[in-house]
Amino acid sequence: MTLLDSRDAPAAEHHRPRPPSRSAATLRDLGLGIRFAAAGGREGWIRTLLTAVGVGLGVALLLLASSVPHLLDERAAREAARSETRISDSPDTNAVKSDSSVLRINATTEYHDRTVAGYLMRADGSAPVRPPGVARFPEADEMVVSPALKELLAAPGNELLRERLPYAITGTIGDAGLRSPGELLYYAGSDTLTRASGGHRISGYGNVLDGEPLPALLVVLTVMVCVVLLVPVAIFIATAVRFGGDRRDRRLAALRLVGADIRTTRRIAAGEALFGAVLGLLIGLVFFLVGRQFVGAVEIWDVSAFPADLVPDPLLALLIVVAVPLTAVLVTLVAMRSVVIEPLGVVRRGRDRGRRLWWRLLMPLAGLAVLGFTGRVGKYEVVDPFPIAAGAVLVLVGLALLLPWLVEACVNRLRGGPVPWQLATRRLQLSSGAASRAVSGVTVAVAGAVALQMLFAAMNADFNRMTGQDPTRAQFAAYSENVTGAAATSTIEQFRATKGVDVVIGSVEAYASKPGVYAEDDIPPTTSLTIGTCETLRELARIGACEDGDTFVVHPENDKDMSHWVDQAARKGKVVEIGSGGGKPVRWTLPADSPTVTGRTDPMGTPHWGIMATTGAVDAGKLPGATITAQIRVDRSVPDVAEYVRNTAARIDPGMRFVTLDSVERDRQYASIQTGLQVGATVVLLLIAASMLVSQLEQLRERRRLLSVLVAFGTRRTTLGWSVLWQTAVPVVLGLAVAVVGGLGLGATLAWMTEKSVSDWWLFVPLAGAGAALILLVTALSLPSLWRLMRPDGLRTE
Repeated sequence: MTLLDSRDAPAAEHHRPRPPSRSAATLRDLGLGIRFAAAGGREGWIRTLLTAVGVGLGVALLLLASSVPHLLDERAAREAARSETRISDSPDTNAVKSDSSVLRINATTEYHDRTVAGYLMRADGSAPVRPPGVARFPEADEMVVSPALKELLAAPGNELLRERLPYAITGTIGDAGLRSPGELLYYAGSDTLTRASGGHRISGYGNVLDGEPLPALLVVLTVMVCVVLLVPVAIFIATAVRFGGDRRDRRLAALRLVGADIRTTRRIAAGEALFGAVLGLLIGLVFFLVGRQFVGAVEIWDVSAFPADLVPDPLLALLIVVAVPLTAVLVTLVAMRSVVIEPLGVVRRGRDRGRRLWWRLLMPLAGLAVLGFTGRVGKYEVVDPFPIAAGAVLVLVGLALLLPWLVEACVNRLRGGPVPWQLATRRLQLSSGAASRAVSGVTVAVAGAVALQMLFAAMNADFNRMTGQDPTRAQFAAYSENVTGAAATSTIEQFRATKGVDVVIGSVEAYASKPGVYAEDDIPPTTSLTIGTCETLRELARIGACEDGDTFVVHPENDKDMSHWVDQAARKGKVVEIGSGGGKPVRWTLPADSPTVTGRTDPMGTPHWGIMATTGAVDAGKLPGATITAQIRVDRSVPDVAEYVRNTAARIDPGMRFVTLDSVERDRQYASIQTGLQVGATVVLLLIAASMLVSQLEQLRERRRLLSVLVAFGTRRTTLGWSVLWQTAVPVVLGLAVAVVGGLGLGATLAWMTEKSVSDWWLFVPLAGAGAALILLVTALSLPSLWRLMRPDGLRTE
């Protein structure tokens, strides 16, 4: 080296560029991965879009789930805004009438198993208060209706409903007055409504409603519903970010050939996943915003929502925005730990050593341990939802982790069989991981559903009360306070003349008491007075010979104290006072020869005692405070027989209470949670079907050259179609087996926690059938793409 060179050497070393810092290198490699994903040609864009669409579907569902709290709050606020503020239920309230007060009565009915809520209203003055969403108070024989009810009334085939609601439609109820777009609601005007006919006076709307807290058992159910619906979505997103992994690994091998090290390739892969996840976030937001505009027209299990109600919770939305890209990067880095990317190819290390089982069992066992340490949940205890949610999540995620080991262990032992079977099993043996990932969502969803159904069945007795009603004796019951003139007898006659009605147990009921002067705190001996035909009275008491004009004293069965009380009020040969509700009592003498008989329980499950009289003995139309009761047995073979009976009730008295007899009464909160599960499960199953379809199409696209070669060598299309079916069916069957075993274990643990016993171990059968139906659906939808990929031009390469 010359002297000059030696002098210049330090300067050259001083100006040599420094290697970038670790953070700068990471950002550079992430940016390079983003460039590959965004500018990688058609193949790169196809993979990126597959990932983005898959992530977008999951993000849209997560945004929907995060909107549920706001949706429920808005529904509750509208419900509270239209709740009435009553002035008084006592009969002497004429003094508090005002120019804005309103007399109204609940006239809710049912039509083809759908509830049609309604009210009859009569203004007391010139400025009556209006319900929310109503622009003008309806006059007599007019009504304002919800848009859904207006559409239902206008639809052909609903003549019976139009006959029941014969009022002229003068307006529609705005969104502020409706719980949901699909609600059926009306407000009708009346000029005949009075206090005597059952109306009550209100002064306004917006009464504060105190919601009932959820019982401990329902808290457990709610937590499990959230876990079961959201965990499959998270697994779906984790699966979506791995679409096209084989092609990505081959591209990274090319980068290794030009000098990139292992860490660089992993950071580049993370950059690609990050770009797909961020693009998926944007696509999911678009899906959510576009879908929200049409949510009002969609009704699932009689549940719908206004678009304005679907507003994600800010904190939950922020969590989604942060968690989804982070999950995509972590899943990609974890997946690449089992792959060795060398300059001349890709080696998957898992094939040599096989998948380990021990650590996959730890997570579900840890979940069951968490649930076990949480302890039993009493009916009235305060429940901490976090341990229950954590335990259930560990169990369900553990089942998803267990599935790849089971699929690999089973398919490696498969040998021989028909050609389609061999093609499918060989493909699974070469790459079982992709098939397992596609099925993991089905596994988790079915396992969670099995556990929930077991829990619902175990809690069934707590939230389904036996009413004591007997639907074999009567299917409907009607009540009316409009007992004037001939209404008492004509009501029963009109029901009997209705098409499809077999028997009417019709009676007029009032109260009879012993006359006299009593101290303020004393209660006069009082009993019931029931008036009806001999046929009706025989349904209510054990009466032998009976003619019109007869009367009876009825004692309850096996109750001496009540029988003594009845005898004090119903003194044979003495005068009784009949009437209640503020009207002037009517005096009537109970015949001295009235026989004493024993009462029966009516179809409503109500035992009867007191005084019973035939229609010829007492004029029912002159009794103050009387109520008409009709229990009706119909011929179920007559089409729309229930609607005919309801029309008769509305024609007799629009404010008549009409109920359907049922031997079991379901708790409303319990029923709403079950409905929420059905709605959510339907959406999740559709998402899982979309996940399996996208995964299947992505695998077919990766194999298009192989498929073209097989066709070129003479393989029939039907053979390849059957191979696709078996390739989907084997992992799904194994996944369902894991789901059933895991779901039964989780369900039994939850039943033990809630101090219940498992009532049915075979609840998994319909759920497993739904999972099997997904096999046929995904296969059928993937066949057009399969036929297209088997064309000879798939052999071309560049």
